Amino acid sequence: MFGGGDWHIPSRALQNMENSIAVTPQFYSSSSKGKRRRVLVIGAGAAGSMAAIFAAATGAETLLLESTQEGGRKVLISGGGRCNILPARLDESRFVTDSSPNTLRKMIRSWPLHEQIIFFERELGLPLEEEEESGKLFPASQCARDVRDGLLMLGARKGVKFMPHSRMTGLTPQQGSWRVEREGGAPLDADVVVLATGGLSVPKTGSDGRGLSILEKLGLTIHPTYPALTPLTARASPFSGLAGVSLQVRITASDGLRKATATGGFLFTHRGYSGPAVLDVSHVAVRSLTEGRPPARLSVSWTSLDSGAWDVLLRTDGARSVGAVIRHELPERLAEGLLKIANVESACRLARLRREERRRVVDALVRCNLPWSGDEGYQKAEVTGGGVSLSEINPRTMESRRYPGLFLCGELLDAFGPIGGYNFLWAWATGRAAGLGAAGCK
Repeated sequence: MFGGGDWHIPSRALQNMENSIAVTPQFYSSSSKGKRRRVLVIGAGAAGSMAAIFAAATGAETLLLESTQEGGRKVLISGGGRCNILPARLDESRFVTDSSPNTLRKMIRSWPLHEQIIFFERELGLPLEEEEESGKLFPASQCARDVRDGLLMLGARKGVKFMPHSRMTGLTPQQGSWRVEREGGAPLDADVVVLATGGLSVPKTGSDGRGLSILEKLGLTIHPTYPALTPLTARASPFSGLAGVSLQVRITASDGLRKATATGGFLFTHRGYSGPAVLDVSHVAVRSLTEGRPPARLSVSWTSLDSGAWDVLLRTDGARSVGAVIRHELPERLAEGLLKIANVESACRLARLRREERRRVVDALVRCNLPWSGDEGYQKAEVTGGGVSLSEINPRTMESRRYPGLFLCGELLDAFGPIGGYNFLWAWATGRAAGLGAAGCK
């Protein structure tokens, strides 16, 4: 039996509900054992909330255990408080894993994008709107709290019970069941457990890697973890005076072993570089250092113009200055900085620009070497790279191949996608599959 009396439904998630929900003082009665499967979901983030919803919806008695007060903190802070629920279009090749890409695709395809969109709009009653310039889907309300609260409210309607301030300290398989030890509370027994405790990114939200540590002790294969989708830092950079300047770029990170290219927003910061394009290639840079190899090379094309187009621009209208041509395409401070790197005077007339000087300018514009020295780590990482090998998991049910009755989902697993709703899509898909699997419906 689960302990009773110390769980509730977060009050904020109930404020907008039309009907109150009757809550009994005890989750499981002894008479229910053997009749309905007891499912304990640990972690009320994106994946865990979805797992609880689908487990309860298919008849399992479901308890959602959460270490914080209300859960879903990453949902609340995502998208600048707007919550980028999903990508408008999906490119499976953009996911990163050290496990089998085929297994990853099976997990993603278990709940196709169009079906996820229908779920949020019909089941949660959250109309979605596309931000066309980024290809991201947001709730029409532009409010992340509506997403988090909507998930909790739907779970409550399906019968999910919520137990906050309950931090897991141990997980032990019993004969045909599981025992979960809790910090400052009595242990809980369940027929099956869904572990959705997340990784190590943004620890202030409650992600402390405890689930990964417990799984490692159980003997599961864990690929080395690292901060992913994280800003990069730079010491003594020629761009150090450009904090606040932003633009659209194409950036490539390569270390001889791995390569990633992204097109999107780029932001100069006081410490280095950020923006979606930087975050999307940061894992290559981070891993080059964590694995003790030479630092990855970052190469940036600052505009959509290629070498040929720039060469033409720098030959046309010889009376214009080099600086005037480049400032027309780029922010002024960046344009001047790139000319310094190319060692060409901004006031130099195109008619007087020598071929070697023109080559250096084009290189700075199209193949600029971006110096970097480190990264912002898990404190600002959007996700955790690495994690439980996908080979450990049945891709249809998300059940552990080693431990029957143990289901895993979300950021615990060795996979992540780019900025733009991909990681929520992963959480929703794996959470749903784990909930259905835990309830015995797959």
